[in-house]
Amino acid sequence: MEGERFLEVWNLVFMQYNRNEKGELELLGTKNIDTGMGLERLLRILQRVDSNFHTDLFMPIIEEVERITGVKYSKDEKGSAHRVLADHTRALTFAIADGIYPSNYGRGYVLRRILRRAHRFAQKIGFEDKPIIYRLVPVVVEIMKDAYPELELRRSEVELIIKKEEERFVENIARNLPKLLEEMEGFVEYGVLPGSVVFKYYDTYGLPMD
Repeated sequence: MEGERFLEVWNLVFMQYNRNEKGELELLGTKNIDTGMGLERLLRILQRVDSNFHTDLFMPIIEEVERITGVKYSKDEKGSAHRVLADHTRALTFAIADGIYPSNYGRGYVLRRILRRAHRFAQKIGFEDKPIIYRLVPVVVEIMKDAYPELELRRSEVELIIKKEEERFVENIARNLPKLLEEMEGFVEYGVLPGSVVFKYYDTYGLPMD
């Protein structure tokens, strides 16, 4: 049922097939049930809050974003930047601690895009030309270190990798976005950006195609 009246907490999925590379369904050797109830959903109920982000897994990170930026958090759409930064910083911290690094290929590229997206939201609350994500890592570690002690062991490395990647983004990409946005205004009515413009910003300014 759609709407705000009901919240789906536990979604049972009965796992019985594997889809192979040919697209064919094969019966699993051991069928199972995916309960689909994440830690955040459970906490949301136990802590009686109105969002997964308002549990004690995320609020300390959001409060740190407030402290660093000086921008007060809002539970509505205005607070989306705080929530994105909290969520993406946690994802980056865990992934890098597990040995995945930002790159141009595979999962490393996914990580790079997560970081860039987080910084784009940071720009919306005033952090246009300096890193911020790496400064949130200590809070993530503090929240999760009892269950994941490896985060504490690799904290400095995680901070350094995120900081260098974010600095590279700021220097080579973020500073050129205003130029691109200004040029895009001339093509708003067409709804399409010419390939020549895309290539110029890719080749000359180093902006990724996406």
